[in-house]
Amino acid sequence: MSADITVLILTLNEECNLPRALESVSSFARRVVVVDSGSTDRTVEIAREAGAEVYEHAFVNHAIQVNWGLDNTGISTPWIFRLDADEIVMPELADFLEHGLASVPDEVDGIEIRRRIRFLGRWIRHGGVYPKYLVRIFRTGRVRCEMAFMDEHMVVEGRTQRVKADISDENAKPLRWWTAKHNWYSDRELFELLESERVATQPGSVQPRLLGTSVERTRWLKTNVYGRGPLALRSWLYYLYRYYLKLGFLDGPEGRIYHFLQAYWYRFLVDAKYFEAGKYPRIRKELVDRISSSLED
Repeated sequence: MSADITVLILTLNEECNLPRALESVSSFARRVVVVDSGSTDRTVEIAREAGAEVYEHAFVNHAIQVNWGLDNTGISTPWIFRLDADEIVMPELADFLEHGLASVPDEVDGIEIRRRIRFLGRWIRHGGVYPKYLVRIFRTGRVRCEMAFMDEHMVVEGRTQRVKADISDENAKPLRWWTAKHNWYSDRELFELLESERVATQPGSVQPRLLGTSVERTRWLKTNVYGRGPLALRSWLYYLYRYYLKLGFLDGPEGRIYHFLQAYWYRFLVDAKYFEAGKYPRIRKELVDRISSSLED
């Protein structure tokens, strides 16, 4: 039984992940829209074989890509579900979308669901990683993606409702891909640090507020607590907080790798690049010019 919902998926070379994502939405999605940014593998073919509609759009950042998909793919269903190509809809969420979506009150514009992360085959349950609620299901025309280069969120005009049901992030690509992706992410996050005033004034940006929503509170803590710590040392303290105080060690050897890479290595890399940009103005200018020009294009 199809729900009145369109699933929106962004792709780039996702042939190893996309079939699972498409299969997980097949029981409820009235329409599946794939916005591809130039895949050279079988991603587009796989999407079309599964009955999805494929659109092409050059990638600048995730926020621009999501909003382009919302504006240019003719979505007419009352609800939209933003799903990543490496995510799987768990059965309890599929059941809610099939049987419970129609009963959501009219004043609710966004639905928050939980995201699981599986890393090297293991569900990472600790270290503050789970449960993390994200707005991924929302009413058509009432929600936009904030214009952020990293950690972008959907901005909801009205109320949100939490549903205790999950998507599972289960990327099948190897660890070398994960580290390369986070190296690329670190450039984007560095741009946000260097251009913080410009980024903070983008239309629809989520503002840091200690007593706001969970997203606003997280943004406040990142800006006013973590952001004021000394370079390099703050990444180590954050790792200790995640791994020991938030019980990340309970996630076994896979968790030890994940929490070290995600909480320490990645954050240290951003700080190291920030230090480099302050020491060498040429490198700072090259990065800012490169990313700024991609926005203008």
